[in-house]
Amino acid sequence: MAGKIVVTGGAGYIGSHTVVALHQKGYDLVVIDNLVNSSEVMLDMIAKITGQRPAFEKLDLCDESGVRSFFTKYDDIKGVIHFAALKAVGESVEYPLRYYHNNLVSLVNLLRSMEEFGVRDLVFSSSCTVYGQPDQLPVNEQAPVKKAESPYGNTKQISEEIIEETVRSSSIRAISLRYFNPIGAHESGLIGELPLGVPNNLVPFITQTAIGKLPKLRVFGDDYNTPDGTCIRDYIDVNDLAGAHVVAIERMLREKNDAPYEVFNLGTGKGYSVMETIKTFEKVTGVNLNYEITGRRAGDIEQVWADTKYANLKLGWKAEKELDEMLKTAWRWEKNLAAGILDK
Repeated sequence: MAGKIVVTGGAGYIGSHTVVALHQKGYDLVVIDNLVNSSEVMLDMIAKITGQRPAFEKLDLCDESGVRSFFTKYDDIKGVIHFAALKAVGESVEYPLRYYHNNLVSLVNLLRSMEEFGVRDLVFSSSCTVYGQPDQLPVNEQAPVKKAESPYGNTKQISEEIIEETVRSSSIRAISLRYFNPIGAHESGLIGELPLGVPNNLVPFITQTAIGKLPKLRVFGDDYNTPDGTCIRDYIDVNDLAGAHVVAIERMLREKNDAPYEVFNLGTGKGYSVMETIKTFEKVTGVNLNYEITGRRAGDIEQVWADTKYANLKLGWKAEKELDEMLKTAWRWEKNLAAGILDK
């Protein structure tokens, strides 16, 4: 299909895997990233996997004139997949204004330019955090959007509202994909999650502890109302997640969407506790983890996992990978990092 797909945050974790998945389907791509929480070297890794380095523009989407200039430069854009955002729950509690400014201003600027330059289709990287702590599990797309537990979660709620109202008043169409908990890495071991500083997500915390980069893994609370007292999450493989973005953008490009604005949950439909995840990692890798139980972390939800029937039916998409396989690829990536793969 003629025209380019823009991937904002395409040097990041989920973005880079989606760039690979889109390339494998033959799409012409442009990556936007400000590299605040990512590295341009990931584009070189993408090139090793696909044989082609995607076009890249270093751009902060909070710069309105810079966004307009981008859309002026690339006049054949067919659609946008929008990942670029700050995403750490704990950090958002500490620096709420930073999160509101970055995540919302960037979206508004993007939508304004899409309207102005006639780009119709947007896939938005949303989150299961919009549900807060659901009343019923598994949680489906009709569950009420509750008061967010963190500024990060609130930026996702507000972003969805901004998109829905923009769709209502313009020619833009959009799909919001509410992820559960992405983990794992590309099977090649060439791209994966690359947190800067101390990780905020469990699996890189596990792998960095296992490799010796961190001295100890902290488990935030063991007094939750769950079978083993630790939080429960629906862990989805990042490659499965990337495939869902390809399906979502194609749904609109091929005029298959049922409505101008649609929402889908992306998960596996299974919940695993923090301790189950730790024990599974130890089993599949043979590495014993040094961990300690600490106090609860502000903004964390007790337990959540997805009802995926709607996405399975309407998108024709289903998560395939199991937890042990996701943890194996995450460990392969961590070992490659330790071996200096990004420096070669």
